[in-house]
Amino acid sequence: MKIRTRLRRALTRLARDASFLALGAPLHLLMGSLLFGVVGLIWETLWGADDSAPVALGFAVVVTVFCVPALTVAQCWRFRRLLGIDIPRPGWRRPWRQFGYHSLAGTLFGTLEAVVVALIPAGLATSLTTVWVYAIPWKWRIKHPEYATQAAYLSVAGLLVLAAVPPLAAALVRLESQVVPALLGRSREEDLARRVEDLTESRAGAVDAAGAERRRIERDLHDGAQQRLVSLALNLGIAKATLADLPPEAREVIDTAHREAKEAIEELNSLVRGLHPAVLDELGLDAALSGLAARAPLPVRLRADLPRRPAPAVEAVAYFVVSEALTNIAKHAREATRADVTVTRLGGILRVVIADDGLGGADPGRGSGLTGLAQRVRSVDGTFRMSSPVGGPTMMSVDLPCQS
Repeated sequence: MKIRTRLRRALTRLARDASFLALGAPLHLLMGSLLFGVVGLIWETLWGADDSAPVALGFAVVVTVFCVPALTVAQCWRFRRLLGIDIPRPGWRRPWRQFGYHSLAGTLFGTLEAVVVALIPAGLATSLTTVWVYAIPWKWRIKHPEYATQAAYLSVAGLLVLAAVPPLAAALVRLESQVVPALLGRSREEDLARRVEDLTESRAGAVDAAGAERRRIERDLHDGAQQRLVSLALNLGIAKATLADLPPEAREVIDTAHREAKEAIEELNSLVRGLHPAVLDELGLDAALSGLAARAPLPVRLRADLPRRPAPAVEAVAYFVVSEALTNIAKHAREATRADVTVTRLGGILRVVIADDGLGGADPGRGSGLTGLAQRVRSVDGTFRMSSPVGGPTMMSVDLPCQS
């Protein structure tokens, strides 16, 4: 049973390799034939007497040029269909690499493929020489007994050729599968550029998904937990106002619970606004930043020049940067009395500048919240710069790309 399985696998592999080589030989040799014809027409054009040679030469050159990408597509299909090897096609900006492969390496591979494929019928025909000899009438064989000996030698030679075909075919297929993707596929620079594009697209999708998830959480908190807390605070307020005959200890518990419920509502409101404020989606970045400036614990002068709204992901990052910057100024900026926020759109760049008049000394390298700000900015290919000398002032500048 094992021998039968191995034999079946060997025959299947041989059929695959032979089909691969048989299909590759004409594809490879086609370019060689075209180039041979072009060379002959060039000779006729330069030294021949045929007036139609230049026209034929131009036609042959056009056909050759248009055959290069077609042959590349055919070769990629051959590797993918028969060997399961996906060769990424090279960029159209580098056709000379394809032309060089088809004209040089392709011609060599086509010659070897044709030889290996031709060995199969040659070996079969030669190995059956003895059978053909014994098909001749016996009277003729008696007159020529040396033919039987020669037929035996030819049959053995044919069997040896057939035995050599599988390893030769496998070796040639293995050689092509290693060489052709390196010559015909995309270069390392093209692969890196394609990888960068894929990573950029996937990162943009991740940023959009994260923004959508934040908006969903904001809606759930606003419509669920926040409403329950409001209802709880309202009931506690009603209980405090109507239940006047309660013991002082019970009234103190109700007062404490009512106060903590209102504080929880305020904290939840701040959390919801920090996640993704509804006004950002409804009215845009200018209105959302105006709300931030109005709620800031120190005077904030806001200047916004936004003729067009940027993408939602860019708006969210800009809002987050301003919100965190104003929070940091209120908590950590020593002796800061005011802050300036300027948001302008310069072509495809949204520039956000936050400055305060504190004593400075902020350092993003210390692992503070500034590091998180810089990472958030880089998530959308933005740039983060900060200047905070000792003695002040402190200025944070963020550039965010926006194409919409």
